[in-house]
Amino acid sequence: MGYRSGFVTVVGRPNVGKSTLLNALLGEKLLIVSDKPQTTRNRIHCILTTDNAQIVFIDTPGIHQPKSLLGEGMVQAALDTLQEVDAIVFMVDASVELGSGDRYIANQLAEVDTPIFLVFNKIDLVKATDLAQLEQDWQQLLPRVRSIIHISALTGYNLELLREQLISVLPEGPKYYPDDMVVDQPERFVAAELVREKILHLTHEEVPHAVAVVVDEMKERENQVVYVRATIYVERESQKGIIIGKQGSMLKRIGEAARTDIERLLGSQIFLDLWVKTSRDWRNRQSSLRQLGYEELFQRGR
Repeated sequence: MGYRSGFVTVVGRPNVGKSTLLNALLGEKLLIVSDKPQTTRNRIHCILTTDNAQIVFIDTPGIHQPKSLLGEGMVQAALDTLQEVDAIVFMVDASVELGSGDRYIANQLAEVDTPIFLVFNKIDLVKATDLAQLEQDWQQLLPRVRSIIHISALTGYNLELLREQLISVLPEGPKYYPDDMVVDQPERFVAAELVREKILHLTHEEVPHAVAVVVDEMKERENQVVYVRATIYVERESQKGIIIGKQGSMLKRIGEAARTDIERLLGSQIFLDLWVKTSRDWRNRQSSLRQLGYEELFQRGR
């Protein structure tokens, strides 16, 4: 059998563990993880290269009912990938009852001919009897699936099986990316996402969805410390106050938490300089969405 390579999209409702799965498969923290819905915004290519295959995973935003122009672009980016890839991983949270969001995605998948792998995540949180019933319900809802695989993205259970089954449906062909490349985004993008992850963890209510982060500058100084200047954008002045905190306390916590992950990413010590600015209603203004790095949500094709 010759070398295999191809594209695999990972879809599912928000917060089912898509980014956790890809981080586990790749063995590196490249995608931010949060318990907040709609954490993933951009469509990101993550590359897994083995001796016999290269899988280019497309991490998509969770498919949900959009409430903003940003949300509309996120959902469309996820749906656009369904016809563009060699396989689809439809990820379901096995610890949650089948809901209307799952049914919506299943209806979208009924229209495609791409091989579908129905992946039940978080099975370590589910009783065997409940899992059997869930599987029966899903087989009735989505009968045309290549296989159903039970996994735990957090513990790594059955990830090797999933990888092998995905490789089996890829076409023979050369590598799309060099062996040492694991993500198609520049370091600035990943660093900005790591800052946003800390904001998701440390803030509550409406603030996480109203936040965007842009790394404006990243350069090595004479002492080999990498200077990273990033701007955190929010939609209202009240949100700006929450991000900064009393006497800058929240911004300091965000910076300290993000610095550790960014240093691991870059492999060097960094000086992280964070700024907070207000860009009113940026999620509903296409000019702002493009300025803040979400232009690809309004472009088709991979």
